[in-house]
Parts: sequence; structure tokens; C-alpha cells
Amino acid sequence: MTTAATESEGFGAHPRFAEALRELGLADLHTRIRRFPDATRTAAEAAAAIGCELSQICKSLIFAADGEPVLVLMDGASRVDVELVRKELGVQKVTRAKADVVRETTGYAIGGVPPFGHRTRTRVLADRSLLEHEVVWAAAGNPHAVFPMEPKELVAHAGAALVDVREQPQTS
Repeated sequence: MTTAATESEGFGAHPRFAEALRELGLADLHTRIRRFPDATRTAAEAAAAIGCELSQICKSLIFAADGEPVLVLMDGASRVDVELVRKELGVQKVTRAKADVVRETTGYAIGGVPPFGHRTRTRVLADRSLLEHEVVWAAAGNPHAVFPMEPKELVAHAGAALVDVREQPQTS
């Protein structure tokens, strides 16, 4: 299959993500993928392009937990508290994964990592803040395409454990 055919068939989804949708029985999701001429690499760019709240964006972030990749799904308005992730996983150290590790683990570049459909299986944590919305938007495998999904369905397809790993605002 050519990339051009996959692009039109997947409405802008990365070919690996388009295949993952078919495997998960979500082929109908292709029609809801939205492609933008400008990149939506950051949560703010995606929210502006879609016209939704920043917290309705689902960020797919790869961390290294004692050197092992772990995916954390977080709402776009929040930051991940790595200490909470460390405690949740029962590991010694959690750091942001380098770009080459993200691509090697997921098969996607930073800014386009979807919540599922990755090259390798990793442990997945999803922050409960995602459940505060009826619909969230996530990357479809490249920095120009996003898709909407009900948060509980997204968490289920990602095989994620629901956790509280959102950084809390500092009080003075």
C-alpha cells in the first residue's frame, strides 16, 4: 500500500495508527480524524486549531521509569508530576524520555504520538483528569492530525491504568 493511498484512506492518520484502528475495530474513527495545515504538536496548538478547551487535549507522553519506557496520558492543561508517577510505578527514578527513545518505543515523533497503536507495548497510565470531559482529542500519529474519543473508551483502548499523577498547583 502506498503512503498516498494510506494518507487519503486514513484522512491524515499515520499508516501505523490507521492500521491500529482497523485492528481495534475502530475503522469508523477514520472519518472523524481532523487534519490541519499547521502543526498541532503542542496541546495549545491543537486546542486552538480544534476550538476546544486546552484540558480536552490528551497528551501522550513517554517517560523512562528506571530506564523502561512508560506512556502517561495527561490532559493538555496539566503537567505530569514525575514523583507521583515514580510512586505509582514503584520505581527509583522517572525522567522524560529522549526523542529517539520516544520514536523507537512508539514509532511516532514527539508531537504526533497517539495514545495507542504503538510499535511496542508499554505500561500506560492515564490521569483521571481526562474523565472530566465528554470528548477528548488526541494525536493520530503525526503532528497535523487529531481524533476525538470519549475518554473512558480512549483509556480502555490504550490499556491504561487510571491514576492521579497530575502536578498540583503550588500554594503559598
